[in-house]
Amino acid sequence: MSLAALESASWREDEIDVVLDRRAVEAEFVPVVRLDTLTVVGFEAVARGPAGSGVDTHVALVEAAVAVGREAELDWICRAAAYRAALDARLHPSLTVFVKTDPRSLATPCPPDLAPAVWRAESKLRVVIEVSDRMLAASPDSVPAAVARARRVGWGVALDNVGAEPHTLALLPIVEPDVVKIDLGQLEQRGERSLALVMNAVLAEVELSGATVLTTGISTKAQLALARALGAEVGQGPLLGAAGPLPDGVAPANRPVRLISAASRNGLTPFDVISGEVDPKTAPRSTLDVLSRQLEHGASSASGPAFVVGVYEDVHHLDAAALERLAALAERGCVVTVLAPGMPAAPAPGVHGQHLAADERIRGEWDVLVVADHFAAALVSRTLGASDGRSEFCLTYDRSLVLDAARTVFDRPEVADLAALGES
Repeated sequence: MSLAALESASWREDEIDVVLDRRAVEAEFVPVVRLDTLTVVGFEAVARGPAGSGVDTHVALVEAAVAVGREAELDWICRAAAYRAALDARLHPSLTVFVKTDPRSLATPCPPDLAPAVWRAESKLRVVIEVSDRMLAASPDSVPAAVARARRVGWGVALDNVGAEPHTLALLPIVEPDVVKIDLGQLEQRGERSLALVMNAVLAEVELSGATVLTTGISTKAQLALARALGAEVGQGPLLGAAGPLPDGVAPANRPVRLISAASRNGLTPFDVISGEVDPKTAPRSTLDVLSRQLEHGASSASGPAFVVGVYEDVHHLDAAALERLAALAERGCVVTVLAPGMPAAPAPGVHGQHLAADERIRGEWDVLVVADHFAAALVSRTLGASDGRSEFCLTYDRSLVLDAARTVFDRPEVADLAALGES
């Protein structure tokens, strides 16, 4: 079927293959505006299929690609279309291009015909990749690859639609986004309590990291005033500009969207981080069992979002009773991730699993880390290899230290290497 015929025909399920094979995806751009001066500082790219087809919206395009198992390829196609359009428009390097990214697609190589646009973008464009809050909730372990790739080429990371999945708010300081995007209209519909929960978590992260708050969906002057009052620096929405082609002659941004420099963990492990500040003690495994359950109780009693990560020497050390406790934490809204050699992707309902490869330094540790709104704790340990099963361990309730340790789990060199697969 020709592209012209596709644009005029009613869409059928088999036509998504034609769209993908012909790379018949275009990018429109929504202005991103500084809220104090109402000047344009960037654009968000929104991909769509051929006009008049059944996939002429981003949502329909993604749903159709998922139905035929080509969602990773579509993600590369959409990003390449955005890059080409921005490069062709010769955007000033002070203007930021926001591009939606499914982090799972980075585990698949970039199609060779799209690679030139990606390579050129890395050297010529100022890009912020957007990872959705729902993706973080559904697959928190896939996000580090996207973050690592962006950081390596000097790009930024935005967490989109923050608050859509409230329990992921605990992950904000783990992801360390440059930009936090909030749909103000959506939060207003949920009521003041929901708005306060999200904004308190976001503003606490912004104060610590220097991240930028971007409000979306601004359609009224009242929403614009509220966004400013809540501390948002930039925004987008019908009041500030509709989606369309990139305009000609956009002025450079006097104050570009700020990108923060997240520190590299340099291959450290949780035990490395905490034992560098806390003197290790020794104890038998039975004592560590008691301490680890105390930390789990801390997560279960948290009044707001909580994050729990467990590292085990072997998958068999995570017994049925422990899995039941972790599944209960996940059911109440905690984000729970466990890592061990041989760990399946879903060891229990709601629990995310990661396999540890043979050459990973973190293997051999038994760690439990908990981050909640008013509670943070970490138990990290390494076996001494003694006949009585004793281990050296550290226990800390220092929130900043716990966060540094937790970040090493998701900033491992082995995880970051996934990002390089997209360049092969």
